[in-house]
Amino acid sequence: MAEVQRHAVVTGAAGGIGRAIVSAFHEAGYAVIATDVVARPADLDCSIYLQSDLESTVSDEAYAEKVFASIRAALSGGGLHALVNNAAIQILGGADSLTRTDWRRTLDVNLLAPFVWTQALLPELEAVQGCVINISSIHARLTKRDFLAYATSKAALSGMTRAMAVDLGGRVRVNAIEPAAIATEMLAAGFTGRPEAYAALARCHPSGCVGSTQEVAVLTLALVDPRIGFVNGACVAIDGGIGGVLHDLQQMP
Repeated sequence: MAEVQRHAVVTGAAGGIGRAIVSAFHEAGYAVIATDVVARPADLDCSIYLQSDLESTVSDEAYAEKVFASIRAALSGGGLHALVNNAAIQILGGADSLTRTDWRRTLDVNLLAPFVWTQALLPELEAVQGCVINISSIHARLTKRDFLAYATSKAALSGMTRAMAVDLGGRVRVNAIEPAAIATEMLAAGFTGRPEAYAALARCHPSGCVGSTQEVAVLTLALVDPRIGFVNGACVAIDGGIGGVLHDLQQMP
């Protein structure tokens, strides 16, 4: 009997973590349907690429249905084994500066889109007892100044992960991953010209380094594996141990 083709959908596929996740699933034999708001990167290892605006799939139902219809067509009547809600935006600002637009954009992309996409593709996920992975953040539990909107959205995403796992029961598993600092182009850009600050960031983690996108991808792939089907409603930290660290002024690098 021929092996059933496994399918995965990955949002935010053009970013550092997204690219690594797409590559990991591709190498594992999945047909990957990748999507992002930008044009397809030339070296992205996916079966199908859909350039789509995640924010618009929340605000515009007609647009959303066109996107989801394209995904269903790509599945060719088959089930969806993995939906990885990876896309996110990070608008920095505090209580004095965040605007209503900042909040709406952050919540639409980081929280409501994962719900809308899961809801829309639920029949395809349920058909093969698939798995949803929400890429949350350490900011769901521990944050810092000027991350108010982002941290709130990620705390809500982790909370929704647990609630959705309860709501769906054994139909579809839902888990989240909460990374700390990961070596992406975006992270590196924030430390341009400040190598000593980047090194200090690495030292803040008990592991002595920042994480790699490949590590997040490997964990994502592992959580989708049906052989660990009892893992459901979990929010898994991949943070180099920093979640257990209490800094004071004497300990700061």
